[in-house]
Amino acid sequence: MKSTVYFTRDLSPEAVLRLYDALGIQLPGKVAVKVHSGEPGNQNFLRPDFWKPMIDKVGGAIVECNTAYDGGRNTTKAHKITMERHGWVNAAEVDILDEKEDLELPIPCGKVIHKNFVGANLANYDSLLVLTHFKGHPMGGFGGALKNISIGIASSRGKQYIHGAGDMDKFWDSDHDSFLESMADAAWSIHDRFKGKAAYINVMKNMSVDCDCCAVAADPKIGDIGILASLDPVALDQACLDLVYQSDDPGKGDLIERIESLHGVHTVEAAADLGIGSREYELVPLS
Repeated sequence: MKSTVYFTRDLSPEAVLRLYDALGIQLPGKVAVKVHSGEPGNQNFLRPDFWKPMIDKVGGAIVECNTAYDGGRNTTKAHKITMERHGWVNAAEVDILDEKEDLELPIPCGKVIHKNFVGANLANYDSLLVLTHFKGHPMGGFGGALKNISIGIASSRGKQYIHGAGDMDKFWDSDHDSFLESMADAAWSIHDRFKGKAAYINVMKNMSVDCDCCAVAADPKIGDIGILASLDPVALDQACLDLVYQSDDPGKGDLIERIESLHGVHTVEAAADLGIGSREYELVPLS
């Protein structure tokens, strides 16, 4: 069965609102809004003023988790300073989900891992809005909605666990496809927890081959494409990948090389196998 993915080339905060309305979902209760806070020094991440109208619409709290590597977001103290300097605290309430402890989520159907460690504060939320900057990534090939709900919502310990494909001692050197499948497994645990109470929006703008987690990221070479939204994160990420390949921009080669060299599509393949969503979709253009 095909999933619906809405698309516009209008790269404005107002377009984000239109796409969300098109989804026809009302997120209940307390809404966790997952963003990427941006590593200090990164110039490509999407700023709070772009997302604020959407966050205001759902009355949500901005949520993030600490990283598992050195930098400006590896401790709650450092992360809060970064969130303040990047302006997130002026956009909405900010909640570092793993500020105090982890919450373990089961993954009975996992391909590689059978549990996921997320920030314990996730238990305080009834629904989830995932606001993602689609771009390349130096380990996953690309960063989309699936990465944002797997690595992104994993606690610092959970990030080590996913990267190590279940073995934290192999944080940086686990089998690569097993790491990608572990991301899909972790994404399943979040999708399962918020099933029917989650919405996903990807913005294809400032698409460096590097992630917003890189303090120094390569300048984007492919032009901006647009904004997409869906209730299915698999279809959403697949649609974004397809739009990169279909682009007539001569600068798309670097991003495609990054995706292919790291077998990035395998996360989407694995997520589809787990039943998170479908790689088959209908792309519905909106003005």
